[in-house]
Amino acid sequence: MDFLQQWFGPSDEGLEDAIDDSQALRGFLGIDLGREAVPDATTLLGFRHLLEQQGLNEAIFETVNAGLRAQGLMLSRGTVVDATIIAAPPSTKNREKARDPEMQQSKKGNRWHFGMKAHIGADADSGLVHSLSCTAANVADVNETEHLLRGKQDCVFVDAGYLGADKRVGLEERPVTWHIAMKRGRLKTMAEGALKEVTRRAEQLEAQIRARVEHPFHVVRNLFGHRKVRYGPDGKRQTPARLS
Repeated sequence: MDFLQQWFGPSDEGLEDAIDDSQALRGFLGIDLGREAVPDATTLLGFRHLLEQQGLNEAIFETVNAGLRAQGLMLSRGTVVDATIIAAPPSTKNREKARDPEMQQSKKGNRWHFGMKAHIGADADSGLVHSLSCTAANVADVNETEHLLRGKQDCVFVDAGYLGADKRVGLEERPVTWHIAMKRGRLKTMAEGALKEVTRRAEQLEAQIRARVEHPFHVVRNLFGHRKVRYGPDGKRQTPARLS
C-alpha cells in the first residue's frame, strides 16, 4: 500500500477506497476480500510513521541500490549533484496558526520560494539516484555536496551554484575530478576565437551529462506529486525522503 501511494499519490483514505473498488490493486496486494479486509487509512498512516521512526526508508533505499549495482545498472564512476525546491504552504490559516517551522524562504533568480530542498546525487551514466538529502529551502546547495557522494566515483558534475565545492573542508582531499559549470557571464566575456569555441563546446557536453539529474526531479515532482510538501491527516509531513 505504501508503494501504491508513492506511485499514484492518493490520500490514505483515497487509497483505502481505491483498493476496495479495484480487483487489480487487490491482486497486486494479495488481498482476498473473502478472507480479510483492506487495511484502513489509520493502519497505513501508522505503518508509514513506523518506517520513518525505525529509519527503514534509508535501509530500503540502500538495499535497492545494492541490487542495482550488483546487476551493473549503477556504475558509480561519475556523480551528478543537484537540488530542487519543493514548495510548502506559506499560509498561517491552520490549526497551529503558524507556518511549518522547518520550512524556510529562499530566493532563486528574482523569485522567492518557501519550502524545502531535495538534494540528490545521481549516477552520471544511468541517471539513477544513489543518494538523497532533504533540507530547508535556504540551505545552500553546496553545503550538502559531501553527503551526496557515494562509491568510488572519479568525477563529479555540478552547475555553477556549486562553485568552490572542490575547496571545501571534507571535499578538497577526495580523489575526484570536479566538473563545475562556468558562469554564463564569464563565458560571454571571453575573447572570440578558438579557445572560446572549445570552452563553449566543453560546457555544452558537460551540460548534457548534468541534464540527466532532471529526470529524477520530474519523477518526484510530477509523477509522485511532490510539487508541494504534502501533509497527512495527522498534520505530519510526507517529504520526498520517504520516496527513496
